[in-house]
Amino acid sequence: MAVTGLLLLGFVIAHLLGNLCVFGGPDLLNSYAYHLEGLGPLLWAARLGLLILVLLHITTAVQLVLENRKARPVPYQRYKPVETTYAARTMAASGVIVLAFIVYHLLHFTFRVTHPDISHGLDPHGHRDVYRMVVLSFGDPRVAGGYVFAMALLCLHLSHGFKSLFQSMGWNSIRLEPKLAGISRLLALLIFIGYSSIPLAVLLGFVKPAGALS
Repeated sequence: MAVTGLLLLGFVIAHLLGNLCVFGGPDLLNSYAYHLEGLGPLLWAARLGLLILVLLHITTAVQLVLENRKARPVPYQRYKPVETTYAARTMAASGVIVLAFIVYHLLHFTFRVTHPDISHGLDPHGHRDVYRMVVLSFGDPRVAGGYVFAMALLCLHLSHGFKSLFQSMGWNSIRLEPKLAGISRLLALLIFIGYSSIPLAVLLGFVKPAGALS
C-alpha cells in the first residue's frame, strides 16, 4: 500500500505541474495537452499503469480494514481516540470520495462525455482546446466548488498517507516522527493550494476565456 501510494503521489505532483500551464495562457496549455496526447500508445500504457496502481491501492486498503476487524472482533464499548488524527480516522471515507471524483474527472476532462457542449472545441492551431474547456468548466461555481472540495479530501488523505508510508517501510523513528508529520502536512497544503488555485483563479477572473484575454 505504501509503494502504490508513493507512486500515485508522484503522479499527483506531475499532473499538477501540467495543469499549472493554464496560467501560461491557451497556447501553452493546449500545446502541452497536444504533445501529451501525441504520445499515443505510451500515454494509454501510462493510464493503464495508473489504473492498476489505484486498484492495488484500494485492494490493499480493503485487506487492511478486514485484518483490523478480524484482530478485534468485539468493537470498543467506548471509542475515544488518543493518538490518531482526524485524517487518519477518515482515510477510508476520503479515499472513497476521491475515487468517485476521479471517475467524474476522467469522464469530464479525458473522455469528454459529461460536458460535451464545451469539451470538443479546437484552438486556432487545430489542436484540442483544453484551455477553453478548463476555463468554461471552472466558470461554473458548482464544478469549481466540487473540484476544490475533492482536492481538500485528497490532501487530507495525503497528509496522513505520506507520513504513514515511512512507518510502513520501516523508515520512521521517534526522532523523525514530528518532522515527517510536519513535512506531510506542508506537502499536502502545497498540493491543495496548487490544484485549488486553478478553479479559484477562473472564478475570480484572473484566468479568462481566450477571447477575453488582452
